[in-house]
Amino acid sequence: MRSSPCYLDSGKWAKFGGQRRTMFIQTQSTTNPSSLMFNPGKPVMEAGSADFPNASSSVNSPLAKSLFAIDGTTRVFFGSDFVTVTKSEDATWDFLKPEIFAAIMDFYSSGQALFLDSKAAAAMDTAIREDDSETVAMIKELLETRIRPAVQDDEKLE
Repeated sequence: MRSSPCYLDSGKWAKFGGQRRTMFIQTQSTTNPSSLMFNPGKPVMEAGSADFPNASSSVNSPLAKSLFAIDGTTRVFFGSDFVTVTKSEDATWDFLKPEIFAAIMDFYSSGQALFLDSKAAAAMDTAIREDDSETVAMIKELLETRIRPAVQDDEKLE
């Protein structure tokens, strides 16, 4: 298995003498040529692992969600000290690696938690976006104002 390091500089203004942050991220090949392991040199999961087989499963994780925002990402997996990204057949690692490095770097610089609480994730899932059609916006509004409160009431009764 080949390992290749990459130093990233997240300070956009570093070349102008501003704050500079660097992070050493190593990559390691896997037995699957469509998957690549990224080791940020920092813990990823405190315990266990997390698998995101598609973008819709990533709503509860800001890092997974940002990785799925990269065109060509098809699966994300978190381990104790690594993130494995699987790409589509038509995507190339030459394009994806810098984007993935940047997403990991931005995540660790942001100080965000790896996972949102379930209530925050659910609220994000039904947030109405500008690109939603009128029908989708109406469905999301119904889910948020009628369905979710009814389900929460049922859970309280149990």
